[in-house]
Amino acid sequence: MTTPTPENQPKLRPLPKFIFASRWLQLPLYLGLIAAQGVYVFHFWIELVHLLEAAFGNQTALQALITSIGYKETGPTAALNETIIMLVVLALIDVVMISNLLIMVIVGGYETFVSRMDLEGHPDQPEWLSHVNASVLKVKLATAIIGISSIHLLKTFINAANYDEKVLIAQTAIHITFLLSAMAIAYTDRLMARTQNEAH
Repeated sequence: MTTPTPENQPKLRPLPKFIFASRWLQLPLYLGLIAAQGVYVFHFWIELVHLLEAAFGNQTALQALITSIGYKETGPTAALNETIIMLVVLALIDVVMISNLLIMVIVGGYETFVSRMDLEGHPDQPEWLSHVNASVLKVKLATAIIGISSIHLLKTFINAANYDEKVLIAQTAIHITFLLSAMAIAYTDRLMARTQNEAH
């Protein structure tokens, strides 16, 4: 099977050509996600700097961390302890995982729905991008969301004393819903792949 070249590509009629070209309307959306990722990078470095400053005894940075993670002080003077460090590190991991999710959406979505990037043979090409399609991207996004939900739930459990019981139950139920949804998506994708293989 020969790869179409500009010379032998079929000519589209004006209306189909216009409709097909409308996929480029998604480009500003992906550029917007890149800008959102820049905000996450900025937030990550602010939290990391606060953690480093708090480790050297800066009370202002420590108070900023305590406020950001929703930690309740138990003594008259706040002190950096293992729980606070763990919650901050989990928050940083949460930012990284959301950033990874953004990369999957930006790169995978652009490659699938807008235009090919021609990254074949590039040393930095992601392994999953070589066989990405809408179905694969959907399963990977569901898996990434479960990972993010797990980190968020762990943060809540570590800091459970500062949350209402209803909040804990609701977050656990939401996480289980994400998990069941991802399993359903993966199972549906497996059934569709099996049906397509049988058809061929």
